[in-house]
Amino acid sequence: MHPPYSKAKKIIALCCLLYFTSYITRLNYVAALSEIIRSMGITKSMASLAVTGSFFTYALGQLISGPLGDHMPPEKCIFAGITATSVTNLIIATTGNITIMTFLWCLNGFFQAMLWPPLVRIMAENLSEKDFQVASIRVNAAAAVGTIVVYLLVPICIQLGGWRLAFIIPGIFGLAIDGIWHHFSRLLIHGKIIEKQIIKSTSKQPLHLIFISGSIPILWAIMLQGTLKDGLTTWMPSYINDIYHLGTAVSILTTAILPLFSIFSISLASTLNDHIKDELITSVILFIPAIISIGILRIFFSDNAVLSIALMTIITGCMHGINLLLVCRLPAYFEKYGCVSTVSGIFNTFTYIGSALATFGIAAISENFGWHITILSWGLIALTGLFCCILSRKKWYAFSR
Repeated sequence: MHPPYSKAKKIIALCCLLYFTSYITRLNYVAALSEIIRSMGITKSMASLAVTGSFFTYALGQLISGPLGDHMPPEKCIFAGITATSVTNLIIATTGNITIMTFLWCLNGFFQAMLWPPLVRIMAENLSEKDFQVASIRVNAAAAVGTIVVYLLVPICIQLGGWRLAFIIPGIFGLAIDGIWHHFSRLLIHGKIIEKQIIKSTSKQPLHLIFISGSIPILWAIMLQGTLKDGLTTWMPSYINDIYHLGTAVSILTTAILPLFSIFSISLASTLNDHIKDELITSVILFIPAIISIGILRIFFSDNAVLSIALMTIITGCMHGINLLLVCRLPAYFEKYGCVSTVSGIFNTFTYIGSALATFGIAAISENFGWHITILSWGLIALTGLFCCILSRKKWYAFSR
């Protein structure tokens, strides 16, 4: 039984709006990072602790909100999360102490974790398989649009009123969307629209399912793609500024091209997988152009700004496509066991463990060894991710079929 088309369309739109909001209230610190470093006179490592900490608290929060999303109304969990993250954005705009900012942004990471696992459950339970695939593409595209908006908004805020304005505007916007979510989620999300058979078995607990499905190497691949996806997005402004000296605002603005290409990459990954019908093999295929691009970037890393930006765009675009397949699509296979939110939380946890390691790691490597060695490390990360997908493919294929 399919939900009424108009209702499915409204649910998808509401989920997209919610996830768009989560990105503009989560990535604004990252987008303003180079300006915060400049204006406060602090090191890259010191400033990046807030981002690293928020990734870790986001990862930890996924392990908590995942099971919660399976055992309580998911729309209420989301409402609490978006309220808390909006308020945190407004509070952080009032302080100029990096220690307090780090603490607040770590809290923000935890609050943000309350959004994704319940959102996956809502989509998996309230949408048909075909609509779920459409929703996964559009929600990821909404995240990319949110990222673009952040990287366009932050330079404008810096020019008009400083980096604090880049937290005030998203905070106010988040509270407004919070009201919209509270109203429409009560009307649209009212239990399961689609009745699906749930397999109940004490032997089929989430961790056991992850093990027997061959998902352990997949979790490593997810962590590694998160390392590249968010690591490059976080430090591209600093890279462009350090190598080509284009200025903080211009360097931040160039980063807006990354998510713009990722929208195309997400659609390409979905279309490619429609033909291959194997998320892991499709991910392997997407790792290959990323590895080639990293190799070219390492050779010409300081020769041409346009070439560097184009290559980093391809790399992050491929990682966004892999993220769609591994983090968004694979948890849906666990819906029949009644633990889609829990598994989604676990999968997404590994994404942001990788993000956390990248944020601090790239800062440390670039400061101590330079960008040439940093780019080499990206190649090793991508290559390892590719082999992880190959390693897990046989077990996963048997489980998913």
